[in-house]
Amino acid sequence: MKRIAVLTSGGDAPGMNAAIRSVVRKGHHHGLEVVGVRRGYNGLIQGDFIPMELGTVGDIIHRGGTVLYSARSEIFKTSEGQDKAVENLRKWKIDGLVVIGGDGSFRGAQKLTKRGFPAVGVPGTIDNDIPGTDFTIGFDTAVNTVIECIDRIRDTATSHERTYIVEVMGRNAGDIAVWAGLADGAESILIPEAPYQMNEIVDRLARGSKRGKKHSIIIVAEGVGSGVDIGRQIKEMTGAETRVTVLGHIQRGGSPTASDRVLASRMGAKAVDLLLEEQSDQMVAIRRNEVIGVDFDEAFGMKHQPDMSIYDLAEILAI
Repeated sequence: MKRIAVLTSGGDAPGMNAAIRSVVRKGHHHGLEVVGVRRGYNGLIQGDFIPMELGTVGDIIHRGGTVLYSARSEIFKTSEGQDKAVENLRKWKIDGLVVIGGDGSFRGAQKLTKRGFPAVGVPGTIDNDIPGTDFTIGFDTAVNTVIECIDRIRDTATSHERTYIVEVMGRNAGDIAVWAGLADGAESILIPEAPYQMNEIVDRLARGSKRGKKHSIIIVAEGVGSGVDIGRQIKEMTGAETRVTVLGHIQRGGSPTASDRVLASRMGAKAVDLLLEEQSDQMVAIRRNEVIGVDFDEAFGMKHQPDMSIYDLAEILAI
């Protein structure tokens, strides 16, 4: 192993730059040359490669997004696209690849390993929906962004004595909603992993009102459905004045938290170690604060589930 490459793919996540920095500097520490691939798998196919020296990744650990850019690639899903990607990697005399991204990005990395090219994945997604790892890069920052937004919304909700429905991201996972809901004292948290009844939500609002509560916060994970529709149903059932806020892509940007910077640095370094140990076809994971390698097939065979003990605790404390 003399030269490795790194790319970011899929949705951006705060901490990706810290992971890129870690891969580059850990690689140079071991005497490797490091190449950056811009614009994800599209860059592999188009040969959009740049040498990355120590100074290339200076002053990026605190920046959100990804300096290597990201893009979806329909062409890479074809055999011709994958063959072209491997051809370009061989042309640049690259011996191994680090892919920073989510589930779809990892499946792309595994396609390369099936063609005999060593690849390792680093989980970078705010959704925290990668099976096999306790946390993904960007999740902690996204949760803190949601908390900050809800804190501001609560001020207005209190002033006007309203019920606010806040729709958060997470794709088909409810992790962001669960963690933000507990941290911000939401009355109800709606996630795709747990069934809910509108009557129960309305009853909870009524109990709060009876004891003198003047406002309420309900968090809806996007995997459940539209926050606007939920808000409309609550208004029709209660007659209460409701407002809906869809936080959207504001959750994906911003400077990464200390937790995400440290996690990204640890995971990026571990990815380099795995390549040097010839441990390909794996993703980096953190379990009980230990950074390890997990086979792609093992991760793909697992089902992601948020920590339901946190969900249950949030429900108890919102009584």
